[in-house]
Amino acid sequence: MKTTFMANPSNIERKWFVVDAEGQTLGRLAAEVAKVLRGKHKPTFTPHMDTGDYVIVINAEKVKLTGKKLTKKIYFRHSGYPGGATYTQAGHMLETHPERVVEMAIKGMIPHTKLGEQMYRKLNVYAGPEHPHQAQKPEVLNLDIR
Repeated sequence: MKTTFMANPSNIERKWFVVDAEGQTLGRLAAEVAKVLRGKHKPTFTPHMDTGDYVIVINAEKVKLTGKKLTKKIYFRHSGYPGGATYTQAGHMLETHPERVVEMAIKGMIPHTKLGEQMYRKLNVYAGPEHPHQAQKPEVLNLDIR
């Protein structure tokens, strides 16, 4: 009798991948990276386990936003105090903190649970082309995004 494979911590293998965000559309890039973080690209994917890989995103400052999103897309955050709401346009956020734009797009595409937080911790985003993870020997992840 054949049984369904169920991943557990002892048989999960994790790799490190580097993704170059230069010229990529933000949402399409985020969807592919979220898939790798979650582990859905592996045949050993198990919904209740974190089977995903580590992802390093470089050149976050060169990501593309289509249409009028640079001025129309608004990021909201609240300090927790009365009147503490802050609204920031995507264009301004891309100039000041480009890594946050990519991080927020990816975070919105993974589960909003403790398991999702565990997956999100495997994401590293950098504004420029340099990253400090050379010791992990990351592989280049080619995304077929147009």
